[in-house]
Amino acid sequence: MSQLVDRTITALRSEHDTLAGLVRTLTDDQLAATSGAAEWTVAQVLSHLGSGAEIGRAPIVRAAGETVTAEDNQTIWARWDASAPRAQAEGFLEYDSRWLDTVEALTPEQRSSLTVDLGFLPEPVPLVTALGMRLNEVANHSWDVRVAFDAHAEVDADSAAVLVDLLTGPVAFMLNFLAKPAELAAPVSVAVPGAGLVIDDAVTVVDHVESPSATFNGPPEAFVRLISGRLKAPYDNGVTIDGNITLDDLRRVFPGF
Repeated sequence: MSQLVDRTITALRSEHDTLAGLVRTLTDDQLAATSGAAEWTVAQVLSHLGSGAEIGRAPIVRAAGETVTAEDNQTIWARWDASAPRAQAEGFLEYDSRWLDTVEALTPEQRSSLTVDLGFLPEPVPLVTALGMRLNEVANHSWDVRVAFDAHAEVDADSAAVLVDLLTGPVAFMLNFLAKPAELAAPVSVAVPGAGLVIDDAVTVVDHVESPSATFNGPPEAFVRLISGRLKAPYDNGVTIDGNITLDDLRRVFPGF
C-alpha cells in the first residue's frame, strides 16, 4: 500500500505542475471561459480545487501530530466564492502548493500508518484514501480546465492508471456515490483497460473479469472520465463498447459530478 501512496503523491505533483503551468498563462477572458464542467467557469474550477486544498490540508497536518487552526468550511467556501477570478486562480496556485508540500514532507512511516479524519466520513481513513480522493478531484477537474482550451485534452495517463488501482481498493466506496446501477435492467461485467467493471446491485471495479459481457474499447483515461461523467460528445471520439450494453447505457450509470 505504501507504494500506492507514493504513486498517488507523484501523480498529484505532476497534475499540479501541469495545471499550474497553464494557469500562469491564462488571461482574464480565459479564466471566465466555460470549463469542461459546464456549470463552472475555468476560474470557478480553480476555486474549487484551491478551497479543497485549503480545507484538506488541515486534517493531514493534524494526523501528523501538529496543531493547526483553520476556519470552518462554510467560511472558507464563502471567501473563495467571493473572490475575483484572478484571485481564485492565484489562490489555487498557493494553496495547492502548500497541500503538496505537506504530503510530500511526510515520512515513509507516516505515509504507511497515518489515518486522516476528513470530517465528512463516518470514521478516519488511511492516508492513501484521502490522497486518492484528492487525486480523483484534481485529475478530473484539471481536465475540466485544460479541455476549455484543447478539445483533445485527456486525463493524465499516469493519474488514470493510479486511479484505476485506487478504485479497486482504497477509494472503491466512492462508486457508491458516483454510480447509479439501477439505470441498467440487468447485471453486466465489462472488460476495461487494466481492470474490470461489474454492475449489478452495486458498482465495483475489479482487477479483471473472467467472462465479460461487454468490452470497453478506449484508454484508461477515457474509463476514468466515464466514471466521473466526462466521457460525453464531443470528447468521446474513438471510444466504443462491444457486447450487451452501449456507451449511453454506461453514461446513465455514471452521471458525473
